[in-house]
Amino acid sequence: MDAIKTDANNYVKSKLATYFPLLWLLAIPFLNVFYGLLNNGSGDVGNLMTDLDNRIPFVPVFIIPYLIWYPFIFGMFIVFFLKDRAVYYRSLIVLCAGLISCYLIYAAYPTTVPRPLMNDDGWLTGLVKFVYATDKPFNCFPSIHVLTSYIVLKASYRCSFERIARTAIFIAAWSIIISTLFVKQHALLDVAGAVLLTEALVLAVKLIRFENRKTSKEARAHEL
Repeated sequence: MDAIKTDANNYVKSKLATYFPLLWLLAIPFLNVFYGLLNNGSGDVGNLMTDLDNRIPFVPVFIIPYLIWYPFIFGMFIVFFLKDRAVYYRSLIVLCAGLISCYLIYAAYPTTVPRPLMNDDGWLTGLVKFVYATDKPFNCFPSIHVLTSYIVLKASYRCSFERIARTAIFIAAWSIIISTLFVKQHALLDVAGAVLLTEALVLAVKLIRFENRKTSKEARAHEL
């Protein structure tokens, strides 16, 4: 009987150890604390809206993909963890570095996006008003919604997803990215800045990994 209990305990401990790295996802809500501290519009606030931004209509239905952003990001990172640990760790490093970079930019150069007047009392408009009430119109450039969605999109290409799953991820990610424009939470430059920042961070992580690998090989060569 004691042997059975021991085996059961060892099995539970083994399972917990296997999924323990998922706790690193808690770094995201931890870093998100700084978003709230910076989302106050203090100091000189810039405006990156262009004529093209002003031509983009306000479409309340896009609040739906905008709101699925958080579960989409966390859900996809759990999937990455289960399918490819390397993709999980690299993507999480890029995401955390991206959040820190965004917060530094917000502190140095806060921007805002004018919000539309809403007279409609529909439930979609109600969701938009809820978002507006809980998220002040600052911390815009670069867009964190776009940054994280684009990171997930790029990471998905490195995993062995079926074609249907990859298409679904593509649609979900770009729906979230586009939604930031149609619900007037971000400007086009916010989107472009997030995409460029992601590409720069992904490249930086690749270069760092290459340098570490090169150093390791050189060290082994000298040892021989």
